[in-house]
Amino acid sequence: MNNYKELLAELKKAYPDAKPALNFKNAYELLVATILSAQCTDVRVNKVTSELFKKYPDAEALSKCDLSELEQIIHSCGCYKIKAKNLKNAAADIVNKFSGQVPKTMEELTTLPGCGRKTANVVMSNAFKIPAIAVDTHVFRVSNRLGLATATDVLKTEEQLRKNIPREDWSDAHHWLIYHGRQVCSARNPKCDICTLKAYCRYYKGKDNK
Repeated sequence: MNNYKELLAELKKAYPDAKPALNFKNAYELLVATILSAQCTDVRVNKVTSELFKKYPDAEALSKCDLSELEQIIHSCGCYKIKAKNLKNAAADIVNKFSGQVPKTMEELTTLPGCGRKTANVVMSNAFKIPAIAVDTHVFRVSNRLGLATATDVLKTEEQLRKNIPREDWSDAHHWLIYHGRQVCSARNPKCDICTLKAYCRYYKGKDNK
């Protein structure tokens, strides 16, 4: 028998104030920040966007940017050439196809360059308050270790989480799992000795704890 209800209650208890680590004021800023966050730390992204949003405060401004200047600003985020191209083209699509407003649906968001399913879920959940579960590396690892999902790929993990977690908790659970992955359930040497979720954890139960 799976104790999803109890497990989720423990996660909520452990991380009651979990929230996005990226700084943003609106959907445009969150979309840009999330695209930049690929293979980059949130701390670094926040430093870069503090400058970026002053120079390009909206999609229209970003769509008209000089690509080389944009590359220079985001250089420290890694993969800066492709990220710069995607950001400029995504901004142009927002202006030309969506009247300057970031779209709200998965179908529309994933037409934007650089915006995959994970990024779309982040924007839907945090900018538009639409229940969604974005599966990043932390969510994938932790949910499968705990048994909230038993999948080998991101899409199936998301599908299983949507089934096993009440819809009203989707957005919060995303943050609970990220916090747990960063603070306790690391990829290497997870801190099982201090973990409050051991009683539910497939990974822990599969270890040799003798």
